[in-house]
Amino acid sequence: MRGCRQLRNWTGLALLAAIAMTAACRSKRPADIKDVLSGEELRKAISPSNYRAWIPAQAALPTAELQGHVLTVRNIRNCQYLNADDYVVRYYDRSFDLSQLQSVDFVTVPFQESPTLAHTMLSFGFGDQDFLAVSVEARYEQGETYSPLKGALRQYELIYVLADERDVIVLRAKHRKDDVYLYRTRATPELARALLLDVLARVNKLAMQPEFYDAMSNNCTTNIVAHVNRVHPGRVPLNIGVLLPGYADRLAYDLGLLDTQLPFEKLKKQAKIDRVAVRYAEDADFSRRIRQR
Repeated sequence: MRGCRQLRNWTGLALLAAIAMTAACRSKRPADIKDVLSGEELRKAISPSNYRAWIPAQAALPTAELQGHVLTVRNIRNCQYLNADDYVVRYYDRSFDLSQLQSVDFVTVPFQESPTLAHTMLSFGFGDQDFLAVSVEARYEQGETYSPLKGALRQYELIYVLADERDVIVLRAKHRKDDVYLYRTRATPELARALLLDVLARVNKLAMQPEFYDAMSNNCTTNIVAHVNRVHPGRVPLNIGVLLPGYADRLAYDLGLLDTQLPFEKLKKQAKIDRVAVRYAEDADFSRRIRQR
């Protein structure tokens, strides 16, 4: 009986998540599959590919190589944004000393139209100055925009964007006018290294074996949870905070992944960084500034 009740509970949560994702669509009328998928798109859904006419901000797939303690990451993105849609994109390669990795921060960006949903990211800190951000996203071809229905129907590939913090945070805080929250996790340096290496193993795999993005099962939050559970099995159970990532920060708090010395509401207030990110968007000390409380 207990198993049946749990199944009913999770079925209800999944249905709630599906309704929320559909509600986020800005269509003026209910979307019909025929409206969304043309014959070409149906053929596209058969097999994912790394070879399409991608938008410049997602054109280059990152890869990584570890030799001893030297971690070399290729195609780190650093966009200079004029607005949310116009930018100058630059990719570069950089080597990090893995022994200097000290921290992992958890970033949440609630959707303006549907705050029960959110984009989630990780940022790995090599000391107080060097940070490598990881943003798991749907990969867009030129002319494409996001549709929740398409996101559930294998119409986008999956991409791990490795970027400067300034890139992924300023885009959302300044140009998209989103609320942005940055939380320091309790991950030890050892767990941070294990987590980053697991992330980069998936980055390298996607460069060779593309996958479809899936709005329910292969998205930003489900991939972060999978990485955490691989380095610490069972650490994050299936929960509404996974299905509805607008609650992901609360879930991380309740699981003890974040600092619990403060009440959650106060911690969340302190974690809100969009205003300071806008203020110091061009500051050379951007990453330190957004972490000042």
